[in-house]
Amino acid sequence: MLLTIDVGNTQTVIGLYDDAGDRSTAEAGLMEHWRIATDDARTADEHAVVIGNLLRSAGYDLDVPGVSVCSGVPRVLASLREMIDRYTDAVPVVIEPGVRTGMPILYDNPKEVGADRIANAVGAYALYGGPSVVVDFGTGNNFDVISADGEFVGGAIAPGIEISLDALFGRAAALRAIELVEPRSVIGKSTVESLQSGAVYGFAAQIDGMIERFRGELGDCTVIATGGLASLISPVAMSVQHVEPFLTLHGLRLVYDLNREDLPT
Repeated sequence: MLLTIDVGNTQTVIGLYDDAGDRSTAEAGLMEHWRIATDDARTADEHAVVIGNLLRSAGYDLDVPGVSVCSGVPRVLASLREMIDRYTDAVPVVIEPGVRTGMPILYDNPKEVGADRIANAVGAYALYGGPSVVVDFGTGNNFDVISADGEFVGGAIAPGIEISLDALFGRAAALRAIELVEPRSVIGKSTVESLQSGAVYGFAAQIDGMIERFRGELGDCTVIATGGLASLISPVAMSVQHVEPFLTLHGLRLVYDLNREDLPT
């Protein structure tokens, strides 16, 4: 079995794969998955309790033979390393400088690229080839661009939907938090519907506009959406062709495969 952990700034996604399963889709071999809040104050022991309880609820144990991690939160990564060392016999594969990904990073400074973006790019190229663009709806809306030759060539980062709304509510006293769902129409008939329209259709328009600009440089490309809000925005974004909720976990699995022979036994 392989435990995959994707630590985002807001949420952490955990997946448990049957390591003997095929890699033809992101879901192939995915036995269980969970989404929890990211808490950088959580200790190694607390992580063991939370993740261990999730695994036990599905009939599994925390001491899995393989672990693959990507994290954009250094304190959480340090805590997870300690948890893995203390509670398992596994040697984790962490996406960081020095770990083989099979993908050249053409950033000016490759060390600046977030580990989750690399995992997304690896997973997307394995599933769809290139050129392709991954749109990851998270704390930020990340656009990751992969060339026809399987290179990470760069992308764009924009504020995410939820933090944009939080900023709006914090600055506008007359506005209140809303349920983030698609409204009845683009033209809102109430303040709530107007906010929903701006969030859902406004960000869909952002996605379509950015993809149009990418295609101006790349030519035709495949567009893959992932992240917590992908299922909300993708149906109304004309440019999104595929939705892969477990793309990052799939990329973690593929990176683990590339590095498993180097792990101490």
